[in-house]
Amino acid sequence: MTPTPQSPEELAAGLRAVGYLPGESTALVSYLATRLGKPVLVEGPAGVGKTELAKSLAAYLDRTLVRLQCYEGLDEAKALYEWNYRKQLLRIQTEADTAGWQDVQEDIFGEEFLLPRPLMTAIASTEPVVLLIDEIDKTDQEFEAMLLELLSDFQITIPELGRIEATTQPIVLLTSNNTRELTEALKRRCLYLWLDYPALEHELQIVRLHAPELDEAVAKKLTEIIHQVRQLDLKKPPSIAESIDWARTLLLLGANDIDHDTFIETMSVIVKHRTDLDTVAARVGVALQQQDASAA
Repeated sequence: MTPTPQSPEELAAGLRAVGYLPGESTALVSYLATRLGKPVLVEGPAGVGKTELAKSLAAYLDRTLVRLQCYEGLDEAKALYEWNYRKQLLRIQTEADTAGWQDVQEDIFGEEFLLPRPLMTAIASTEPVVLLIDEIDKTDQEFEAMLLELLSDFQITIPELGRIEATTQPIVLLTSNNTRELTEALKRRCLYLWLDYPALEHELQIVRLHAPELDEAVAKKLTEIIHQVRQLDLKKPPSIAESIDWARTLLLLGANDIDHDTFIETMSVIVKHRTDLDTVAARVGVALQQQDASAA
């Protein structure tokens, strides 16, 4: 296992080595999470690298990534644990003639009858893990309340078994697209990191990292266009991952420039709504057409 990083700079270098280019605040908060043992709440627009940060930390620190994908209606049985009712029923039927109910009851509520879900898997792991609780803002306040014991003390309480404490220290990241305000109780237990779309130069470095064969002038024009598109009033601005996808698309097509025709042909890689396609074609596409005409 990779040793605990001794500075934010060391952690930033480790993340870069696995393909993630962190900003200063990202490196600092991630470093504090590894040293202070506190969960991190990472908020920001969709597609700015929140989930990828957890994946990259797991890769750099050589830890297993345990991921809980949140959704509306997520409950304790899907997030923490549930009992294996079929196995319990078989045990009851097997012992029905030879044991009393008290004995059977004590027998069927043991760890061998538990079905661990992501949160319990992370707590019970004998090896340190990175626990990603993804898109926590899609759940409700009751679910947040259920998380508080885990986030405070890295333990869960099962009524039939008692308290289960983590034997190793997990690194916990909670991500949120900021679609609703999270409770103060949850925020109090976490370090906080806001991730926004990167500055132009930073995004250019990210694109160059993931598509190094792309011509530098094309990569620069790509990031400039991406930033122009994000300034429009769109349902879904292009994410960093879509910038990378577009770079790889242009590379596969052998494009040595992003002219109007190339942009129109490939803009569906970065724009994913019908109305957004019209808006982008009318604003950015027309501007590129004018540039092409001027150059000619």
